[in-house]
Amino acid sequence: MLKKVYLNKANENWILDRLRSEWYLYNKSVSTKIVSRSDIIWICSPWTWKKIPKKYLIEKKVICSIYHIDEDKFTEEDLIEFNDRDQYTDFYHVISENSKRQLSKYTNKKIISIPFWADSEMWFDIQDKNIIKKNLGISTDSFIIGSFQRDTEGSDLKSPKLSKGPDRFIEIIKEINKQKSILVLLSGNRREYVIKELTKLNIKFKYFEMADSKLMNELYNCLDLYIVASRVEGGPQAIIECALSKTPIISTDVGVAKEILAPESIFNMQNFMNAAANIEIAYKNASEYVIPNGFKNYLQMLGANSEN
Repeated sequence: MLKKVYLNKANENWILDRLRSEWYLYNKSVSTKIVSRSDIIWICSPWTWKKIPKKYLIEKKVICSIYHIDEDKFTEEDLIEFNDRDQYTDFYHVISENSKRQLSKYTNKKIISIPFWADSEMWFDIQDKNIIKKNLGISTDSFIIGSFQRDTEGSDLKSPKLSKGPDRFIEIIKEINKQKSILVLLSGNRREYVIKELTKLNIKFKYFEMADSKLMNELYNCLDLYIVASRVEGGPQAIIECALSKTPIISTDVGVAKEILAPESIFNMQNFMNAAANIEIAYKNASEYVIPNGFKNYLQMLGANSEN
């Protein structure tokens, strides 16, 4: 008899909601949306774990995903919350070796590192990029740089979310702008900080606030460079999305960067002008996590075998 897995919800219109939907779509035979009928509870949205009745956390096998720990913000209250959840957790899942090293400071339980899967029908290289640019009103005479993740704290929409490195992103943009004409493409909500700084610097930008996956793939395909300047990350999933769409990308050493990108594509704030995107290496490594192959290690982790 197949074991049934239950995944809890984020309900934030965020990437985890999409990944949860993809899991249920492709792994129906080993999944249930009713927690009482599950054999395994996968707490893939750890901040909502208290919504799961404790009797089920006690009765069933529990796997908890932890994407990253921002240790500069990890308070005593956060540690209490972590330890409370830890007593119900059988083992942990992370999506990068960087997060595994972080998490090992806080628990002695088993930690399995598996990057998230990606849909190659959603993220892919579009051959005629000039048509996309024309349709979106994007200039072809500028060096186009992308940043598609939030950069501002939700508490006031003014303070930079330093874990995401928007201040670093602006520093890099300023240096590149000394050498060539730049157009910055932005997407996602809470982009107030970067928009304010680009405006002060008189650097051109276009903002596509809540782009769907089709538009996001088109935006990736418009770019000459995508920059991840984060200090702390779980993924970011943009690394895999860039790799599959063959978008040139450079990144700080966060999240899955070392698992996907070539060494020369990983930078720090002393050598970022020397970083070089390696499209082929990134594409080759990211292809290992394309659906359905991207589910295999998860099914093994969960002790289940999909019939799909």
